[in-house]
Amino acid sequence: MNYFLKLQVVSMLYGFMAFLPLELMINVYRISRLTNWEIGTVNILTGAIVIIECVVGTVLLFFLNKNWLDGRKANFWSVILWIPYFVIFVYLFASLFPITYRGDDPNPVTGLLAMGGLIVYPIYILIMNLTSMKLDHQSTTTNV
Repeated sequence: MNYFLKLQVVSMLYGFMAFLPLELMINVYRISRLTNWEIGTVNILTGAIVIIECVVGTVLLFFLNKNWLDGRKANFWSVILWIPYFVIFVYLFASLFPITYRGDDPNPVTGLLAMGGLIVYPIYILIMNLTSMKLDHQSTTTNV
């Protein structure tokens, strides 16, 4: 697999890592209504899923950055390339599962939390890229 496709796969995974917590956070009322669970239960499960996804996703993406992307400076394109994939995921989800019941609308504060998270997310990607590049550089210099 050439470098361009690897970069696209990593960027797609970054987009999915931003998409999953956002959709879980926005669709709490819908999940509660469809599963007949209380909102507190849905919030606890959503929080647990988000924490697990962050830990597993960070480890997976760190591994992929280190092994697939070979510490190139072009890795930093993933700071921007995740955005189109995120938009595609959100559009597909909104198209396939539209809100038909007005009680499923999220709270207005949810939008503020989502915007804050999406503003900080490129910094997370940048730190991941810098860390994997630094560790990859250290491992190649010690092996020589």
